[in-house]
Amino acid sequence: MSSSAVRRHRWTRAGYDRIVDAGGFGPEDRIELLDGEIWEVSPQGSRHAAVCGIVTEAVQAAFGADHHVRGQFPVALDDVSEPEPDLAVVAGAPRDYLSAHPATVLLLVEVSESSLTFDRGRKLVAYARNGIPEYWLVDLAAEKLEVYRDPSGTSYVSKAVLGRGDTVAPLHAAGSPIAVADLLP
Repeated sequence: MSSSAVRRHRWTRAGYDRIVDAGGFGPEDRIELLDGEIWEVSPQGSRHAAVCGIVTEAVQAAFGADHHVRGQFPVALDDVSEPEPDLAVVAGAPRDYLSAHPATVLLLVEVSESSLTFDRGRKLVAYARNGIPEYWLVDLAAEKLEVYRDPSGTSYVSKAVLGRGDTVAPLHAAGSPIAVADLLP
């Protein structure tokens, strides 16, 4: 077989969504589309799931009723990426997204235990490249919050690593600081 007969299939978000809508993937398939590739993600342990809930409550309180905090639901980043971050803050209410996943995101949060390299690598690059203004990474092993702001190309200009004694105010909820201790286990 010649090498030209073997090709990698690159997925578009539209093609991926058609397969999802047709039932091609089941609820047991923990996958997401990033940069045209389908990635299998680890199942959640109890610590990860609990911290996702803790972070969701704190962020929702900071943003209030004018914004919707989505937990582990798809975000339409670009034509080849539809990740499912642990938390995404978007404008409006859940009913605003009945016909399409949100494409404009104010804040993305990943709670990272076993996926730290992926979350600091490919996901950070995709989020920056698509202009996500703020990305938080909750590092469960180090019990730190990494705050990335000011996307530029495939990275962020600003990075801060915060601990339990620090506070953080989301860019789009600057008047509502959150104690980092309230985001950690």
